[in-house]
Amino acid sequence: MKRFVMVAALAAAVLAGSMANGQDSNVQQRARELSKRVLITDGHIDLPYRLEHKWEDVSVRTENGEFDFIRAREGGLDAPFMSIFTPASLEREGKSKILAEELIDMVYKIAEAHPRQFAVTTSPDQAERNFDKGIISLCMGMENGSPIEDDLANVRHFYERGIRYITLTHSKDNHICDSSYDTTGTWQGMSEFGLDVAREMNRVGIMVDVSHISDQAFWQVMEVVTAPVIASHSSCRYFVPDFERNISDDMIRRVAENGGVVQINFGSTFISNEARLWADAYRAARTEFLEARGLETNSDEGKAFMAGYRAAKPFPFADVADVADHIEHVVEIAGIDHVGFGSDFDGVGNTLPTRLKDVAHYPGLIAELLERGMSEEDIEKIAYRNVFRVWREVERVAALDG
Repeated sequence: MKRFVMVAALAAAVLAGSMANGQDSNVQQRARELSKRVLITDGHIDLPYRLEHKWEDVSVRTENGEFDFIRAREGGLDAPFMSIFTPASLEREGKSKILAEELIDMVYKIAEAHPRQFAVTTSPDQAERNFDKGIISLCMGMENGSPIEDDLANVRHFYERGIRYITLTHSKDNHICDSSYDTTGTWQGMSEFGLDVAREMNRVGIMVDVSHISDQAFWQVMEVVTAPVIASHSSCRYFVPDFERNISDDMIRRVAENGGVVQINFGSTFISNEARLWADAYRAARTEFLEARGLETNSDEGKAFMAGYRAAKPFPFADVADVADHIEHVVEIAGIDHVGFGSDFDGVGNTLPTRLKDVAHYPGLIAELLERGMSEEDIEKIAYRNVFRVWREVERVAALDG
């Protein structure tokens, strides 16, 4: 059982907020209780890269960011996957592996400094034991396969360091596959080495993450994997047309056929087409302004333009109800066994939906799902059982190959 007692003032504040937003107080109470009783995992939280730029002690409530121990306890988050993120530019510089090793070291140091609060976790069984002890499991996934470099042995190396999923690429095509954000089409999907990486991940016991990869790469990798895949932080393209970074209905069905899970990204531009179109228009206007004047983004004039644009045209934040729409859509397409949470907290900037601004707010999303008629068993699957089933199956397949 979780050893956490909610402060009365916090409970009152949350209740008041939920009533103001029209949510039934009984449902909200059920959601809070469920968030404490059920283990919650999240496929993608960018804490390590955030701390690389500005260190904070996350064992206490932090001034910045969206994750710390206190807020995780308030929201019921038990087993977040820490993103070991390396920017695409580092591949060209040959520095991806260096940064990945540093970020992994950071996660270990956090757990070593606060052993009563955190533990680096490398299996679902260990996560469940930590849950019973009231310890937050710091699982790790690598966002961008660039640190594998050109050496297949690095797949096992990173497994031994604690990595349990790898997002094959990020914002640019890399030596493994093409990116959904890139238009170059370097490999027209996967490179031959990339296909070998996916096969080796299955042999070693690392989940293949299809977030960020191009559509061609997705279909090609699905032909070679022998274990279920995850999309660790991708939402539904159905609601945001022409956004390849999200996952299409046909891809959702294919993930389900494979036994995998789509973990929904909470960022407004992933969830809401209005927010996505606003972001596209904002970037175009910013680029035009800066290039016409030969300015840098961080120049005083550039900053003033961006602030003025946002003031004149405020960002249209999505709402927690929109996130629930995406979860429901995956359920309609693929069934309740193939969806989970993949927030991208600390990774999507100031674009998070109203009522879902940090790791303290999972109960609000759970309440939204309860109000829509989902059972507690359904929510338990979404919260962790679906992902843990995939994780265990990946372990099983690796054991057979071993």
